[in-house]
Amino acid sequence: MRVFITGATGFVMGNVARRLIARGNTVRALVRDPSRARVDGAELIQGDLGNEEALRVGTHGADAVIHGAAMYEIGLTKAQREKMHVANVLGTAHVLSAAKSAGVGRVVYISTIAVFGNTRGQIVDETFRRTDTTYTSYYEETKVKAHEIAEGFANDGLPVVIVQPGQVYGPRDQSGFGGLLAAFAAGRLPVVPFPDLGVNMTYVDDIAAGIALALDKGQPGRGYVMGGEMARTAAIYATLARVLRRPPPRWTLPYRVLEVAATVRPQLREVISSSRGVTFWATDARARAELGYAPRSLADGLRATYAPSTPPTA
Repeated sequence: MRVFITGATGFVMGNVARRLIARGNTVRALVRDPSRARVDGAELIQGDLGNEEALRVGTHGADAVIHGAAMYEIGLTKAQREKMHVANVLGTAHVLSAAKSAGVGRVVYISTIAVFGNTRGQIVDETFRRTDTTYTSYYEETKVKAHEIAEGFANDGLPVVIVQPGQVYGPRDQSGFGGLLAAFAAGRLPVVPFPDLGVNMTYVDDIAAGIALALDKGQPGRGYVMGGEMARTAAIYATLARVLRRPPPRWTLPYRVLEVAATVRPQLREVISSSRGVTFWATDARARAELGYAPRSLADGLRATYAPSTPPTA
């Protein structure tokens, strides 16, 4: 199978590319700078999500496309918002349009659980349709729009399978969330930030395996939530503390501290709105039942990330 991938230099899609190459697939990867890209074993196509010629070359003769390139950040400046719109919304339209023009027989689009918005403590599934037009972050807004674009292409006949990961973590995680977990693991985080934020923790190897399953067995026009274990942040740090065999943090960071800081850095208001009392919770029962998706426990994922030499506790 010849697969064209966007985002292959990133945390998740790099793992996907390596997995597909290891199993014998021919992989083409869209990269901005081939001299700096590390996608061993892949054919590199120079360009970005707005380069129609690069997308034409990448999709030509491809059996499948996996579109996973996206900008992820919370708390943006105006200029960063414009870049995110171009990457997440327009980029999705460009890639799927190129796939349709090339007659690609299978497309996997990487969305996110965040498109459901704040689930307010409830666990939703792929049939859920949000009625709240208030977004917790601009990232969420752009991914909602991109998700709608993917659904539109699917309705028009493009064989699109949609994958919705949760909060992805694992070795070499460079996200803000991953940075906080790493800081605690290194003994540099005495307080728990955003203790009531609820996320679906998704280990990077598991979501990469799940994306490969969606490529092989996903039903076109269908979405698949892929998570791991749902928990609030305070419980996540408590689990990490048990894995590391140390006491959990004793204090939490009050939101009022962030509110004061936001008077100097207005971007922090978005950090607050996307975390205070918010839950991004959805069940991955469909992916487990239909695709054989089998994520590991939170404790096992945190151990593999931050304490790989530590045996499980009895």
